[in-house]
Amino acid sequence: MKTTSASPARFVTGSTMAHVAVMTAAGSVGLVAVFVVDLLNLFYISLLGEEELAAAIGYAGTVMFFVTSVSIGVMIAVSALISRAIGAGRREEVGRISTSGFVYMTLACVITAGAMMPVLTPLLSLLGATGRTLEIARDFLMVVLPSTPLLGIGMAASGTLRGLGDARRSMLVTLIGGLVTAALDPVLILVLDWRVEGAAVVSVISRVAMAAYGLYAVLRIHGYASPLRWRDFRHDVGPLSGIAVPAILTNLATPVGNAYVTYALATHGDAAVAAFAVVGRLIPVAFGPLFALTGAIGPVIGQNVGAGRYDRVRRAILDSLVLILAYVIGIWALMALGRHAVAGAFGLSAEGEDLVVFYCLWVAGSFIFLGMLFVANAAFNNLGAPLRSTLFNWSRATLGVIPFVMVGGHYWGAQGVLAGQALGSVAFGVLALVSALALVRRLAAGASRPEPAEAPLAGPELPPFSRGEGAAALEP
Repeated sequence: MKTTSASPARFVTGSTMAHVAVMTAAGSVGLVAVFVVDLLNLFYISLLGEEELAAAIGYAGTVMFFVTSVSIGVMIAVSALISRAIGAGRREEVGRISTSGFVYMTLACVITAGAMMPVLTPLLSLLGATGRTLEIARDFLMVVLPSTPLLGIGMAASGTLRGLGDARRSMLVTLIGGLVTAALDPVLILVLDWRVEGAAVVSVISRVAMAAYGLYAVLRIHGYASPLRWRDFRHDVGPLSGIAVPAILTNLATPVGNAYVTYALATHGDAAVAAFAVVGRLIPVAFGPLFALTGAIGPVIGQNVGAGRYDRVRRAILDSLVLILAYVIGIWALMALGRHAVAGAFGLSAEGEDLVVFYCLWVAGSFIFLGMLFVANAAFNNLGAPLRSTLFNWSRATLGVIPFVMVGGHYWGAQGVLAGQALGSVAFGVLALVSALALVRRLAAGASRPEPAEAPLAGPELPPFSRGEGAAALEP
């Protein structure tokens, strides 16, 4: 079996701030690359001069969010089990867990995508899509959805590599997909004039590249693969499900909340939905390092939980909070200063541009509180508290979205919808972080302790905006 220097429990010694920062920096490269490509994708489509195309991508992205939630839930399970096994010194388990994780991921993706495809039209109609916009969104999804297992395999590989502490190769899984997309998007969308269908085909090719490199990195470079045995898979189904099921339930909260926001914006016309699609690609580019940060802390916490170092778990959480505050404040200032240039770059109507300007100036700062929630979820992910994560995320996606969006949309239109979604995240972000720190204190005092690698764990939050591909790199 080949191993790398990333294999030992590297996060149980040294500076937690340094570990989080290094993992974040490596993860940011691949993650931001994918989100930049998503933004360029939408820019290419905007050059075609039809606002319905951008709106269709927005509706399709909301549907893809549901499918990606399942894949990320399984990725979380694989990463958490591997990181805790490494931290506890049980490296011999990694190959078995990795193989079981790939099989589990493939089955979950096939079932999920297969269930979604027959009901695409009613789903898109429920979100508010009509006429030609609905047809374009459906055609896009009919091409992309069958490739979901490929995306899942890439995500499972990325989760395995992250759990091992191999930040660079985990980054490369996503970066390779982004580079493929960047190279092919303008050719298929503009040169060959395949339009939205071209974007869909490129997404599939990108997923093939991600899966291929991810398998190569895990199986050939690290050598962590065991022959597939039914008894091994049966042994791992319980621990994987114990983490993945609550993680999936937790992650589904975000697309449910976003679906309601999309529905609320649809009443204000395609211009509002198209603007939301632009925001959906702009925000991950701006805050990609934030999402990478919340993904980086997972294995740092996991290895220290496996080693029983709860003092380092608390320190890692607080270090992440410091980085979140500094980063969000800086990026928010830049977005506010450049708001008009950004809004005018995508061929939106005046109404759509005003909505993007409003978001950059007033709403983007809410990521401070979303970052708190993401970090809390990563802590719950490795501290055996699935119900807390599910409770906070569903509360934020329902109580923190529906009433605020309803009131905001009624009195202040589309701007009120976005403002309402942001305001609802404040209380739940703060409460989740306080709860996570309290849980660490209780575990450190010996009041309770999760069983190594077997206890049900909670999952992280999906980023609030994504078409789907970018989420492959995330484990907040």
